[in-house]
Amino acid sequence: MIGRLIAALGRAGAPQAAPPGDGGRLALAALMVRLARADQRYTAEEAGMIDALLATRFGLGPEEAARLRAEAERLEAGAPDTVRFTRAIRELVPHEARFALVEDLWRVVLADGRRDAEEDGLMRLAANLLGVPDRDSAIARRNAARRG
Repeated sequence: MIGRLIAALGRAGAPQAAPPGDGGRLALAALMVRLARADQRYTAEEAGMIDALLATRFGLGPEEAARLRAEAERLEAGAPDTVRFTRAIRELVPHEARFALVEDLWRVVLADGRRDAEEDGLMRLAANLLGVPDRDSAIARRNAARRG
């Protein structure tokens, strides 16, 4: 499955969606991992937040969420850029639902209690690629900070 998604995400041309039946879960999980790794410090708090968010969003048990995150870690490590993840998500998630995704992404960024320039830059790029303007991303960040 990872190979199929890397192949699909790696093709040039028309936007590619996640594999059938995936529902964009792997692309979203990989984007979360990419954000957590952006500052070169991938912490247990960030991994735990990713697991919790995946479990809540997709109705997964703890083991299933951890397996999805592990698969996403492998995918993210081999993916050349972020655009492919956001493109797959955009293809599957309606625009009106993307604000909540951006809030979840901010929760990953803030999970370790630090905000670094690398994370901020990648978060700004990801939000824009998902079609969420900077102003809305800032609101999502404030919401995420309050929720923890």
